[in-house]
Amino acid sequence: MRLYVLACAILASLTSGVSAQISDDVVRIGVLTDLSSWGRDNSGPGSVEAAKMAVEEFGPTVLGKPIEIVSADHQMKVDVGVQIAREWFDNGKVDAVADIPNSGIAIAVHNLVRDRNKIALLSGPGASSLTDELCSPNTVQFAYDTYALSKVTASAVINEGGKSWFFITADYAFGQQLEKDATRFIKELGGTVLGSVRHPTNTADFSSFALQAQGSKADVVAFANAGQDTDNSIKQAGEFGLVKGGQKLVGLLMFDTDVHAIGLEAAQGTYMTTASYWNMDDKTRAWSKKFFAKTNVMPTMIHTGVYGSVLHYLKAIKAAGTDDPQKVMAKMRELPIEDVFVHGGRLREDGRVIRDMYLARVKKPQESKEPWDTLEIVKTVKGDDAYRPVAESKCPLLKK
Repeated sequence: MRLYVLACAILASLTSGVSAQISDDVVRIGVLTDLSSWGRDNSGPGSVEAAKMAVEEFGPTVLGKPIEIVSADHQMKVDVGVQIAREWFDNGKVDAVADIPNSGIAIAVHNLVRDRNKIALLSGPGASSLTDELCSPNTVQFAYDTYALSKVTASAVINEGGKSWFFITADYAFGQQLEKDATRFIKELGGTVLGSVRHPTNTADFSSFALQAQGSKADVVAFANAGQDTDNSIKQAGEFGLVKGGQKLVGLLMFDTDVHAIGLEAAQGTYMTTASYWNMDDKTRAWSKKFFAKTNVMPTMIHTGVYGSVLHYLKAIKAAGTDDPQKVMAKMRELPIEDVFVHGGRLREDGRVIRDMYLARVKKPQESKEPWDTLEIVKTVKGDDAYRPVAESKCPLLKK
């Protein structure tokens, strides 16, 4: 009888150990995105589909347990986003949250993730503070940030003679951070900032802002905004003749969907920096055409970032033999990042993914061979050259 009890205890212990590998017997990933506001086209339904494509590529299970993708609309509102994330973590058994376009929402959720010991897989927000002074051992910033966007774009444009700048900036955390980072690099490279103007989100009429930029006579007019605000501001700048008057336009955060919405006639010649482009090689084209068939848009770097971050997360769970957040994060830092769009990437201790970035110029209409053939890749910038170096970081996780 004692041997039977002992055997049952051992079996129970072994069974418990196996089931404990995956909490709640499901790996559940929540895509917290914008399904109804100005960031919908750049993230939104495409981000949900990108996460599902990562699961399809990885396989329907990990460590023998199913993988589930759930999604919700944060409506570009911090309180809504935090409420959704809290409900997911406390009652919805969500293990990781992905995407989160809007830096204000991302910062709030990033703090919640640390408190709840979950994982944030961020590809939507760009605030570089997320992996600098606000860094957390539970957060991954996968696609881009304001530091890299500003450094790569400003360096190239100043080298081409764009010495004086004027900013049209969205009046919220991301836009202000983008202008701040860009200003730093402009001044370090010998350029000057002649002025800036801030606008609320969802602005329809940019005429007064365009006129101020035109009146500044700056060499470069830089747009530190996103989504429909970028589309409207660049399109109206073209209508007011800024480019014809000799000013260069720079989209400090632009996506393929923005260029498509603006049109090549208005956007041609605009500089932008991106973490991915659909038309790079046979593999990116094949993945992107599959994505297009599901979404009717070519993928932005947010979409490819959701795909890549979810895929890397699942690989790390498999390698760790558990979905324990700290063990998974350790494996995410240990494993090289390889997918259709990222080669030889790595996750740094501060949560920043170090990957190549691409300086692009919008093509002229006559240069485009098909509807989404919009960008010319001017330069590939290695991740170590694009992102904030360790020596400059305020993140305590890098000081160990």
